[in-house]
Amino acid sequence: VIDNADEIAVTLSDGREFKANVRGVDRETDIAVLQLDAPGVRFPAVAFGDSSKARVGDWVIAIGNPFGLGGTVTVGIVSARNRDIDAGNFDDFIQTDAAINRGNSGGPLFDMSGKVVGINTAIYSQTGGSVGVGFAVPAELADLVVAQRLQYGETRRGWLGVSIDEMTPKLAQELGLDRPRGAVVSSVRPSSPAALAGVQANDVILEFNRK
Repeated sequence: VIDNADEIAVTLSDGREFKANVRGVDRETDIAVLQLDAPGVRFPAVAFGDSSKARVGDWVIAIGNPFGLGGTVTVGIVSARNRDIDAGNFDDFIQTDAAINRGNSGGPLFDMSGKVVGINTAIYSQTGGSVGVGFAVPAELADLVVAQRLQYGETRRGWLGVSIDEMTPKLAQELGLDRPRGAVVSSVRPSSPAALAGVQANDVILEFNRK
């Protein structure tokens, strides 16, 4: 929304409009941090919730500005967690059937306690309108991106230096696993943290950070 903009204005629900400056942009998550040019003005704010506790079937509420109509509320459930839609290298979306249309991007996805568990980002649609398959960046990720942008001016991400493939039923059987689980290391980058730790191609990762 703010890409290549010369001037940015933020309009509140009460009609007030303020100029805004970009404090940071993270293209991987499609999040921008804006600072309103409003010295001395105090604004009410919503708080990030714990998106890691969101479960499939939980009710959620999406708020946005679809088609320029103004503040619009839709309701639905969490349809899936940790969804990868090939939008970038760090896909970890919450999928919801709450209607998300053009103009909802950047709007909050609330849980039933009034906490923001996601930022509405994208939809899957063959028509351009909502078909009940929408995606939100989890609050846990968004909160981290915003904090790092404000503190460091950039998003700092750790890396292992491995490429992984999904475990297949056939491979799981060959390895003697009770079911397909874990991730198969397909390649390791030279001099990467993974290589220095002794990880090799065709290794199977069953646990990461004690999980």
